[in-house]
Amino acid sequence: MSVPTGNLVQREDCCGVCTLTLNRPEKLNAVTPLLFTELSGHLADLVADGGDLSVVVLRGAGKSFCAGHDLDELGNMELAWLRHESRTLELFAQLPQIVIAAVQGNCLTGGLELALAADIIVAAESAWFADTHGKWGLVPAWGMSQRLPRRVGAAKALELMVTCRRVGGREAERIGLANFCVADDQLDVTVAGLAAAIMEVSRHSNAANKRLIYDTDGMTLQQGMAHELFRSAGPKKHDPAEVGKGKRE
Repeated sequence: MSVPTGNLVQREDCCGVCTLTLNRPEKLNAVTPLLFTELSGHLADLVADGGDLSVVVLRGAGKSFCAGHDLDELGNMELAWLRHESRTLELFAQLPQIVIAAVQGNCLTGGLELALAADIIVAAESAWFADTHGKWGLVPAWGMSQRLPRRVGAAKALELMVTCRRVGGREAERIGLANFCVADDQLDVTVAGLAAAIMEVSRHSNAANKRLIYDTDGMTLQQGMAHELFRSAGPKKHDPAEVGKGKRE
């Protein structure tokens, strides 16, 4: 089922998967305030009522995932707007669904921050990841300094940030930036297979596990264990509709 949307971020819901597509292919899906307004609206809708959706896929139309901010728009950016964009990316963490970023072509700076907000990154061999804030005398405001180190470690994150070095899909997989790297013609089928595997598992368990991982980030082992024991969502009674066709649980 296709959901009516604006033109810059298209939403399609089908078989338990919501696909959000950045739709400025002629600009390599570079981000503008209007695009972010549409994205924020979709995410707010998903937070409020995700329905029967188990997976959210974030992708870019055309040859690239996202080339970052549209540089023609940077002069119009204010701190308040950057905060709004940062809060928009935080909505990904609040979604009960598992979020997959399907990355091909350029995934640069703001585009990389978008991908890092996802739970799982699947990269095509054509993917190029880079943080180029330093080339423009900019500093991150969407979580690069926090999410990138949590993915690849502090030393590697700092290296990538201070050199603006581009990382290909295979290297991204090797250093843990991407969960998987596949041939470009296998990107769609890999994402679909991953989504299907996720949907075979209880939505309740997946949402609870996501919350446990993110809510305990930065805690000591002892604190995290206590949180898991006393503040987790706990088990849910068996519901065949909740676990694929009732194959598990």
